[in-house]
Amino acid sequence: MPILFHPQSRTFHLFNDRLSYIFKVLPSGHLGQLYCGRALHDRPDFDRLFETAPRAMAACSFEADTAYSLEHIRQEYPVCGPGDVRLPALDACMPDGSRLLDLQYQGHTVAPGKPPIQGLPATYTEQPEEADTLTVTLADPLAGVTVRLFYTIFARLPALARHAEICCTAPIELDRAMSLCLDLPDSDYEMVELTGAWARERHLTTRPLAEGVQAVYSLRGHSSHQFNPFLALKRPDCGEMQGEVLGFSLVYSGNFLAQADVDPYHVTRVTMGIHPQNFCWKLDPGQTFATPEAVLVYSDRGLNGMSQTYHTLYRSRLARGRWRDAVRPVLVNNWEATYFDFNEEKLLSLAAGAKALGVELFVLDDGWFRNRSSDETGLGDWQVDTAKLPGGLKGFGEKLGALGLQFGLWIEPEMVSPGTRLWQDHPDWVLHQPGRRPLPSRHQYVLDLSNPAVGDYLYDRLAALLDGVPVSYIKWDMNRSISDAFSCAAGPDRQGQVLHRYILGVYRLYERLTARFPGILFESCASGGARFDPGMLYYAPQAWTSDDTDAVERLKIQYGTSLVYPVSSMGAHVAAVPNHQLGRVTSLTTRANVAFFGAFGYEMDLTRLPPRGRELVARQVAFFKQYRPLLQFGTFWRLQSPFTHNEAAWMTVSPGRDTALVGDYLILQQANAGYRRVRLAGLDPDRLYRVTPLGSGAEPCGPAYTAGGDELMQAGLVTTGDSRMQQDGDFVSRLYLLQAVTE
Repeated sequence: MPILFHPQSRTFHLFNDRLSYIFKVLPSGHLGQLYCGRALHDRPDFDRLFETAPRAMAACSFEADTAYSLEHIRQEYPVCGPGDVRLPALDACMPDGSRLLDLQYQGHTVAPGKPPIQGLPATYTEQPEEADTLTVTLADPLAGVTVRLFYTIFARLPALARHAEICCTAPIELDRAMSLCLDLPDSDYEMVELTGAWARERHLTTRPLAEGVQAVYSLRGHSSHQFNPFLALKRPDCGEMQGEVLGFSLVYSGNFLAQADVDPYHVTRVTMGIHPQNFCWKLDPGQTFATPEAVLVYSDRGLNGMSQTYHTLYRSRLARGRWRDAVRPVLVNNWEATYFDFNEEKLLSLAAGAKALGVELFVLDDGWFRNRSSDETGLGDWQVDTAKLPGGLKGFGEKLGALGLQFGLWIEPEMVSPGTRLWQDHPDWVLHQPGRRPLPSRHQYVLDLSNPAVGDYLYDRLAALLDGVPVSYIKWDMNRSISDAFSCAAGPDRQGQVLHRYILGVYRLYERLTARFPGILFESCASGGARFDPGMLYYAPQAWTSDDTDAVERLKIQYGTSLVYPVSSMGAHVAAVPNHQLGRVTSLTTRANVAFFGAFGYEMDLTRLPPRGRELVARQVAFFKQYRPLLQFGTFWRLQSPFTHNEAAWMTVSPGRDTALVGDYLILQQANAGYRRVRLAGLDPDRLYRVTPLGSGAEPCGPAYTAGGDELMQAGLVTTGDSRMQQDGDFVSRLYLLQAVTE
């Protein structure tokens, strides 16, 4: 997995057996982009890939060369100043008011492994041979600015991690500091985005590139329901199973910008990083600013190939700690069962009923602390309501332990309710501008985590709350966006830092709590999926995918989420019907068949089910436990999209390709419908598989049969004639278990 530098041509070649990334030091001293794509054999130079042409009105680097203009040369980290008038990767204001920079190559180093980024989440290595890292130093001596570009290429994955570090010898103000810039030689791509809103997060949207800027972004203080910090550029003939695609994913949880800018010559510039709006970072001499990490993935095996690279990398080298590789417990959450209306007796009744069905973890959601009978009060003081829990959290946790259940707890530490003691004692700890009324959302306000004193308070309060309490799971919620981005603790020249420092404060609080309580499984939540991003996976290996628990809507949400994020990261629960968000009624079987492909649990009062329903849940839980490693850590394949079909299908395959589970979903029935089959993926074409249809409770139903892996992938799994799929109304589903036949 070498990183090679050819001194004569001054060319860098980063490559493994699936990816090549090539750039060079140009005659002007700048870095020029030459190639990003399928692996190439190394050669002493790739200068024939460097393109110039005379263009009218272009500012040229050399008087005698009218073709050499940085406006029309593909670059690695463009800036304002040396002739490039396109949108830059870096924009800074110098002490004299100038925004002109001229960053030229100074040197480079290559080292095994991957260095961390101070204060920021990032992918990592456990052994030096897993990756190599190139650091290229650029400098502008006149401006006193130095930039170090970091490139890490992984040995076994077609993935490249990038970030930049900027330092200075004179004070500057950074107004734009992108993590990644990639100039591509053409624009024959379709841009794939994950878009949505509350309860319909990460829907798949595709549009062809056109001249001009096309972007996704967040200005909400978090990555948002509306857009995810990701985009992909795929060739028009690229599908799930074949074709070329480039993925771009930002390991960050705050305001972001991800955009593709196509110029009139069809060169495409992709940039990704912290959104420059409301961002202004004053950098004093000797200080360094590090951008978040961006992860570029190349696939010539379609969107599934891109996704599987992200899944492997983020599951095993972004998530950390004890729970990274451990199967996740089957849980029940009391929220949709009780909302705020509960006492200990009621909770223990729910817990005992769940334990009898095989559930392993009981999660106590919102409402366990004082003055919290609705979402209008109580956030911030974090005092246990002993009227509801007479023995406190410790006593309640011990009673759950006596039942044989683990104890999970909901918190929302970043917020405060008006009227609490924290609100009264520290009004300056709320993000707002003095003299203006702060804007409420969900009857709560955002604490200023850009202020270290606020982070210290929350750490001390939560650590004291959890010490000695047998908690094994924390659901960390965040239920509103930031609207009043002003810190009373920051001076007027530091207000442009508040939103980024807020996210750094969130990361710091997570880091301290996960270090203090390494045995706790943290799940991030943000009113569902408003902060479902790679940055959070570094601290919490799973996230609540969406507040929408309807099985039909979850097909789209989980399908879109899987474009970047591993199945093990997706909290997926079976909820009551009629569904609390949509009122839709779906079968208990279909609800489980969707939720199996995630961190599985229940969001309902299981004691209210009739005997047949409880029996069904018990079989579902037993089935999930049996196949939990496969479902959570197998290779996931998307087979049929609910965004374009009346059906959806996906599957997961074991590492040895000896076991697979297929989920097949029919949304609406059609009269006198045609034939149905699903082409599978990821199997061994030379092996035979025993195919077993699974019915309610995931028990075998219907005759099993034997088919070749090549047949199942090329001809498909025939589902025509499955009477339940054709006659049981809308929203029906079937699982199929595939097991390799041994001689």
